[in-house]
Amino acid sequence: MRLIFGIFPLLVIPVILYNLIALGAGSVDTTNAAGQLVQSVQAPIAGLLSERFLGLPMISGVEWVLTKGDAIVLLAVTFLFLEILKSTSTGTATIVNHGISLLLFIICLVQFLLMPNFATSTFFILMAMTLLDVLAGVIVTIVSARRDFGVDGNV
Repeated sequence: MRLIFGIFPLLVIPVILYNLIALGAGSVDTTNAAGQLVQSVQAPIAGLLSERFLGLPMISGVEWVLTKGDAIVLLAVTFLFLEILKSTSTGTATIVNHGISLLLFIICLVQFLLMPNFATSTFFILMAMTLLDVLAGVIVTIVSARRDFGVDGNV
């Protein structure tokens, strides 16, 4: 079980969650009352991501509202933190994890560039986190490996 946890990049979870929401949100093209094809300027999922997810009253008297898009980003930030903690090990599973994380970034980049529901700020932040996961993970692993590899001063 630990091996699967070490190989599996946790940022896959918020990306899959976003994909499930985005692929079920509808298409970009709609028709108006005259039957003419009208193309949307904004991603169809944008309204769904800005819907209220959670609201808490503050002492100041206002209500703090967390949107669905914000909740996905918050989940992704938490998983990015855990991914960076996981990258401090120097085993084979960590290297495989970095490779899968790079593949996840490439998939996110293609989706962001080519698919209308993925052209949102929420998904751009998710995509940037997958890139940071790859870069930070590789750098942290290299630094950790250098510290694990002790060399005598005479060599």
